[in-house]
Amino acid sequence: MSRECRDQFRIPTPTEPLSPEPVKRHPVTAIGVVGAGAASAATAFALNRALDEVTVTVFEKSGGLGGRAATRRRDGVTYDYGANYVTADDEGVTDLLTETLDTAGLVDVTDPIYTFDAAGTVSPGRDADGHRFTYERGITQLAKRLFARSNATVHRDTRVTALRRDGDHWHVTAGGDRWGPFDALCLNPPAPQSAALLADAAWDAPLRADLVAALRDVAFRTCWTAVLHYPFRLERPYYALVNPEKTHDVGWVAREECKDGHVPEGESLLVVQAGHEWSLAHFDDPPAENAARLAASAADVLGDDRLREPDWTDHQGWRYAQTAGEAPTALLDAAEAHGLYFLGDWTVGTARVHAALRSGLDAAERLCRSH
Repeated sequence: MSRECRDQFRIPTPTEPLSPEPVKRHPVTAIGVVGAGAASAATAFALNRALDEVTVTVFEKSGGLGGRAATRRRDGVTYDYGANYVTADDEGVTDLLTETLDTAGLVDVTDPIYTFDAAGTVSPGRDADGHRFTYERGITQLAKRLFARSNATVHRDTRVTALRRDGDHWHVTAGGDRWGPFDALCLNPPAPQSAALLADAAWDAPLRADLVAALRDVAFRTCWTAVLHYPFRLERPYYALVNPEKTHDVGWVAREECKDGHVPEGESLLVVQAGHEWSLAHFDDPPAENAARLAASAADVLGDDRLREPDWTDHQGWRYAQTAGEAPTALLDAAEAHGLYFLGDWTVGTARVHAALRSGLDAAERLCRSH
């Protein structure tokens, strides 16, 4: 990134904090965005800071914001059931959370992360993540606060079913209506879902077929998540357990009571994320059976038979939970000449929320330079 562009755009690099006084550039630009994940929220936020009259229209198939950085509430409990936190691995993103956005309710999870092996043996040993940020009201606050600082119009419960390229503009069909024209279109879904949209797109460029084939081949890990609530406090010296060798049915167990404001005193809530192989094998099994299996596994690993019987459960299956392969970078770059941009942690090969945010900020910088 050139100094001139950086001075005008004011988007943080991994080692540069976000300026509190952005200098805005010129033109009227219409941007369409498919998906309201963390990367889309970052793009909308950054574009609004950089361009005086940009219009951003976001289409989200669900009723929520944030994608896999997702939060639910039940019976006075708040829980992050997808991405559990944002790490401090990108200085610019950390500055965005701690200096630029409203920090009311920002939570830093300080309890350590331990590991466990194929036999379920727990050991101290992974405490290198530094800061782990979420919010008292849940990690979905991240996308909400970013969108609130933009002028984006977000259409929830509005699934995009078709894309069309007319000359230099994009149109989308969403919620039964046709929207556009857009000067540029950003796709935030995981690579295989973006491939499905492009496969049927009315776009004559030879690049389309190459993109579809390459995006279909981007590997992802599947995750089935059980949320388990207990009417007692579970005392442990760690916030979470991880199976780094991926040799156990369970890959991750997190204690939401370690996050300020999430779980009432005297209660516990576990977020249990199954490993890839287990999740594939049981993805379509009855949720109650899956939750019972994972509760039993968690009880074995944590050494507490009470955990076999939660008083209530929740669940979520993530077919494309974490990127596990490399993005076709050259093809993604080529698509930008056609006004098509790809967002999300999969585009940079790192399955973390900070990577999704970085991809959104960087895409906004490139959009700024292209118009």
